[in-house]
Amino acid sequence: MGLISTVALFLPVALILILRLSLHRTFPALLLYYFVAFSSNFLGQGYITVSSDVVKYWALTNNLLDAPVMLFFLIYFCTSAVQAKRMKILILSYILFEILIVSFNGYNKQAATIILAPGLAMVFSFCLYFFIRYAKLAITHSKATGKAIIIASILFAYGCFIIIYLLYSVFETHIIDNKVDEQYLSDTYLVYFFATTLSSLLISAGIFVERKKKKKLNEVIQTRKELQDLYKDTK
Repeated sequence: MGLISTVALFLPVALILILRLSLHRTFPALLLYYFVAFSSNFLGQGYITVSSDVVKYWALTNNLLDAPVMLFFLIYFCTSAVQAKRMKILILSYILFEILIVSFNGYNKQAATIILAPGLAMVFSFCLYFFIRYAKLAITHSKATGKAIIIASILFAYGCFIIIYLLYSVFETHIIDNKVDEQYLSDTYLVYFFATTLSSLLISAGIFVERKKKKKLNEVIQTRKELQDLYKDTK
């Protein structure tokens, strides 16, 4: 499952690049998010030999980038300029919060544990809000299907991440009698691998659908421009 999830995490990266979405609105943030997650998973699985410190600090970097990068991508789903501006202010505030926590606690697991809690909650809340909106549009008007699939995949992933965070970091259910239960820890990783695999496959499908919509929209815009040029002297 570790290998499968690593491959699945690379799929959105490849699709964004192949479909030329890497510079489209907030898709650069999604590209960065999945590239960092993929590389962290890749290093953690030991496919290449690196020091344990590299694996540790790259995983910490992944945790610290998680919420601000994903929140920036979610601006893509905003329905107004005011909403987008508020999200940008929230992202800046969260980054300042991260800097403050790291400066007091250091660049370590304790800081990441504190920082992840509000980050996961914010991303999940925004995803739930956007999912309700775009799911309604997709069902009632057959519109925004790509966005509905993308936001559903992120909502599912962060729902699983919150459960894992609570079990692993808050309740520490993998520690029994002051010892790490390796079997329980392996089961936790299995849930993480399953969640990342399924959400990565789902978001890849959403990206493909959204790209088709963008292509059709570009064709309509180009047609309008050609008609304006053709009838520019007509009232």
